Order: sequence, then structure tokens, then C-alpha cells
Amino acid sequence: MKKQLKIVVLAKQVPDTRNVGKDAMTPEGTVNRAALPAIFNPEDLNALEAALFLKDETEGSTVHILTMGPPRAADIIRDAIFRGADGGYLLTDRKFAGSDTLATSYALSCALRKIQPDVIVAGRQAIDGDTAQVGPQIAEKLHLPQVSYVAEIAVENKAVTVKRLRSE
Repeated sequence: MKKQLKIVVLAKQVPDTRNVGKDAMTPEGTVNRAALPAIFNPEDLNALEAALFLKDETEGSTVHILTMGPPRAADIIRDAIFRGADGGYLLTDRKFAGSDTLATSYALSCALRKIQPDVIVAGRQAIDGDTAQVGPQIAEKLHLPQVSYVAEIAVENKAVTVKRLRSE
């Protein structure tokens, strides 16, 4: 019998930069989030898809989204539930506004310590920052192994096995 997995997907609501107009940037040179619609980070949708695959492969498993942002970020939790997730967690506080990757990874890792998932899945990076640092920073803070650029996932004999893309 396969082990039930408690899976958490790290996800971010980001500004939709596909149709950027003249109001997209502030005078300070930062993204004017109020001028752009907010969407589910596309790379995190890949992570959600992988997590839902694991859920399907392990009977009784659950998938929850963990996101940090303003109250409207709950929209991506609802979107994830529509796609098959079981629920989600929203970390929200005005003090989080403008957090860099270090602060974000700290807050999310604190939440993950309380949630205690078996598997954490994250997208490669957020399209609004392109740093690809939050996932690895969380793995470091939680003293967990990480695998990036996963190409295949399999569940067998109570173990999750991943194959990584090879760089040529």
C-alpha cells in the first residue's frame, strides 16, 4: 500500500505582465501592481500539476497551496481548489509588503514547520522577480533535500522518486 502524502505547493500571485501598458511601472522603477491584473504564477501551475499527479498516485493524499501576499492572493487558492487541490494557506500581513526572497523564505518556512508536509513542491521561479531563490532558501532553512528541474515523478514502495533534467 502506498503512503498517503501531505503535499504543499508553494505558489505566488503575480502581476500579469502579458499586456503591459504605460502605467505598469511606478516612478521609482518598480512594478505598479495596482495597475495590472493579478494571476497565478505560471511556473507554480507546473508545481500544482506535479503535486496533483502525486495525489492521484497515492490514495488518500492531499494537496494544499501555501501563498504569502495581500488578501486578494486567496484567489489563487480558490483557483487551485478548482483545479483539484484540497485547500490552502494564506500568510497575509501589511508587514510582508515588499519582502525580499530572504524574508519571504523565512515566513514560508515558519508556516511549513507548522504544517509539516511530507512533500513540498515549488515552481522554478516567479515571473515578477525571476530570482528562483525562494524554493532553495526554504529547503536550506528546513534542512531538506531539494531537486530542481524535475522532469519525471514516480511513487513506488512508499517512496517518491524524481528524475532531473540533465544539462547538456
